[in-house]
Amino acid sequence: MILADTFQALLTTVGFSTITRSQSLFGVTGLFLLPLCLLKNLSSLAPFSLLGIIGMLYTAVAMAMRYLGKAYHVPTGGKFLADVPANLQPSFGTTGATGVLQPSSFILISMLSTAYMAHFNAPKFYTELKNNTLERYNKVVSSSFAISIGIFALVAGLGFLTFGSACSGLILNNYSTKDAVMSFSRVAVAVSIVFSYPLAFVGARDGILDVFNVSQSKRSNALLNKVTVAILSAITALALKVKDLSFVLSFAGATLGNALIYVYPALMFRKAVKNMGDDASKGLKVEVKFAMLSAILGVVMGGIGSVMAVKNLLAG
Repeated sequence: MILADTFQALLTTVGFSTITRSQSLFGVTGLFLLPLCLLKNLSSLAPFSLLGIIGMLYTAVAMAMRYLGKAYHVPTGGKFLADVPANLQPSFGTTGATGVLQPSSFILISMLSTAYMAHFNAPKFYTELKNNTLERYNKVVSSSFAISIGIFALVAGLGFLTFGSACSGLILNNYSTKDAVMSFSRVAVAVSIVFSYPLAFVGARDGILDVFNVSQSKRSNALLNKVTVAILSAITALALKVKDLSFVLSFAGATLGNALIYVYPALMFRKAVKNMGDDASKGLKVEVKFAMLSAILGVVMGGIGSVMAVKNLLAG
């Protein structure tokens, strides 16, 4: 979805305004995603991961420039405001900070859950980490999450301060296709997603094979290729029909995100402590209760978030 919208906007910028979203989606899937997802060794993508990080940092800086420069400011008639569709132009209400107390705020909470859904790749990252001691792994994960939180908070804040309630699920859609600075941001985001896509895809593909109890010895290249094509085809078909990124993020966050963050870890921890039997310390047994409390909290937030995401979709 993101790539389809991004590439369509980029093609419009360079003069190919007749390219449809569907054509953009098929093009990026066939030319980039499929070949990359068919790779058996993803180590060659490592340099592009750094390039993707640089691209995200550039996007944050570009958004700050456009906000501070008031290029999309309504009262002053921002430089690029006239090029933005009416439904994507800045819109601000009077609710203020009390808006966080409304049930609709759970939509944002659910979206935030998707920001850190990398759990399925944790074993792979640990195995491939150089000098992979547990202490070093924890240090890398902690610093990575801290940087991610900073970037996510900055981009979300700048997007809202610039466009308010008119923010698109993909914030770059709010910016003019004639804005060269933001067009380069689209390039940066496209490069980042294209080359990070296989990492998430392989994790999902391996998870599906695990569900069907396909052993490593049976995972031949031929089988992996067939499964890759099948999954990517299904994802592409869904992307053709589902165009509201905010719904995908909020609903996926409310269900899968909350399960991965709050529920599954708590259940796994409880099982691990139970298996320890009498060797489990009193402190661990007390910690299990807090873990299960977080699981219950995750279920409640997930339920409310799912309902609000669906209501928001139907209302839109």
